[in-house]
Amino acid sequence: MVLTPLTGAARFESAMAVRPIARSAHFMVHHLATTKLSTGHNPGTSGAVDDSVDNSVDDRPEMKLLRLGLVVPKRHARRSVTRTQVKVQIRAGIRRHLDQLVAGDWVVRLRAPLDRKLFPSARSEALAALLHAEIEALLSDAARRARRALVPTVPVAAT
Repeated sequence: MVLTPLTGAARFESAMAVRPIARSAHFMVHHLATTKLSTGHNPGTSGAVDDSVDNSVDDRPEMKLLRLGLVVPKRHARRSVTRTQVKVQIRAGIRRHLDQLVAGDWVVRLRAPLDRKLFPSARSEALAALLHAEIEALLSDAARRARRALVPTVPVAAT
């Protein structure tokens, strides 16, 4: 699996337009699965109607693409040191779960403020432990739900 950054406003909008796949006390994860283009994908052509979002997928397992976007708003983590620590923890969690995650666009968003009264230091061990535990549980849940969403359901015939 190849991990790359999710760039461009259109990609973020597309990924965040789908329902969150997992939530925790402070985070939310959105996943937009890659789809195979029905007309095929020819990288040499240009002039596409909408080239801002291309979710084409390569069939080779080593070329599965996982794009990661992070949203850590200043209103939820006022200090830049804390925002950086949150981003580092998320990227490390994604790398630990890379083999479990499904290809596609992933956006991890800090959705609730980190209480400055509980964590007076911008980069405390307590904050790091909380982030680690919450991100581990969040990504495990997200990976499980994303894999389940890919499995086609077979209707059971009534007898």
